[in-house]
Amino acid sequence: MMLAMREGTVSVPHMLLKHYRKLRLSELEVMLIIHLLAFKEKEQKDFPTIEEIQSRMTASGEQVIQTLERLLKEHWLEIDEETEADTGIRYERYNLTGVYRKLAAAEETMRSLQVSGANSGRSEALGGAGYTISKDKGRNMFTIFEREFARPLSPMECETISGWLDQDKYAEELILAALKEAVFAGKLHFRYIDRILLEWSRNRVFNAEQAKAFTQKFRGER
Repeated sequence: MMLAMREGTVSVPHMLLKHYRKLRLSELEVMLIIHLLAFKEKEQKDFPTIEEIQSRMTASGEQVIQTLERLLKEHWLEIDEETEADTGIRYERYNLTGVYRKLAAAEETMRSLQVSGANSGRSEALGGAGYTISKDKGRNMFTIFEREFARPLSPMECETISGWLDQDKYAEELILAALKEAVFAGKLHFRYIDRILLEWSRNRVFNAEQAKAFTQKFRGER
């Protein structure tokens, strides 16, 4: 028991465990993703060998290879090539950003369906008045952030955005308003955006219009 406690835990996205069946992932594929997360988080191994992965699974080496190939083909994973600045030696690492992108896209789709269903019921309650909420289904929070940051997001940054949406329950428009404010201030980093969102929450700012009014008032008082 003490050994198990010393070994610690691994952070696995709850949405992956909850919705992998809907995302058409097999148990083998999910387990392989979890092992890659564990290698990276607990052992600082960004590119474990097939033998290292297979030694921790009931799957054969061939099955591991086939599973990795599918995950790469479906863009759940990517393999990045890096170069050490000191030695010039090239190396590879698994990039799991695709996992978080797909989970975020799936979450947005589910949310859209929920909104659509709620609107349908509300329209009937209003006697068929046709009440709808306009929503840009093509908008992807991760893509917008990557465009502003001019680089791919790290897995930790993807988790931060998911946390704002799932745990903190910030509206998407509020998160984008905070991103815009960070760009305006020239402080484009996640800690600053998180501070903005926390400050707005403390002041009961819940949407982009309220954020704009609060920011203008704050700047006017300075």
